Amino acid sequence: WLAIILLLLFAVRFPIFPLFGVGSLKHLVLPALSLGFARAAVILRLTRASMVEELSKEYVITARAKGLTETMVKYKHALRNALIPVVTITGIQFGYMLGGAIIIEQVFSLPGLGRLFLYGIYQRDFPLIQGGVIFIAIIFSLVNFLVDVLYSVINPKIRIS
Repeated sequence: WLAIILLLLFAVRFPIFPLFGVGSLKHLVLPALSLGFARAAVILRLTRASMVEELSKEYVITARAKGLTETMVKYKHALRNALIPVVTITGIQFGYMLGGAIIIEQVFSLPGLGRLFLYGIYQRDFPLIQGGVIFIAIIFSLVNFLVDVLYSVINPKIRIS
């Protein structure tokens, strides 16, 4: 529903952005906002909650007692541990964005794989549907693998064996 409201507000009522098309970057602003706005809110809320939780732990209090600057405590100590659940949720949110991209392409009349996938569903083109499902599954699996690799980069104590 956010995409429709953005279209009505910024393309019809106040024609700042084009209603449809793919000619320039202006055409991608509304689809990107409508796709990423709700996902960004979830990630920001989780990042804040995770940082607040980490800043109250004993190792952060110990780092402050050793005389480290507040910036060093937040970025070097607390943020690394706070990012672990954020990376997890970001990987899960990517799956929602894959599904949302199909809808966004339809609402904004954008050509893309999501629109092709919907066309295959409407036309009952089973090889196209199977290929689309396999493609989405491979992309989601690669994102989950990347999330696992990021765990070990963020926190070296977590190693994938």
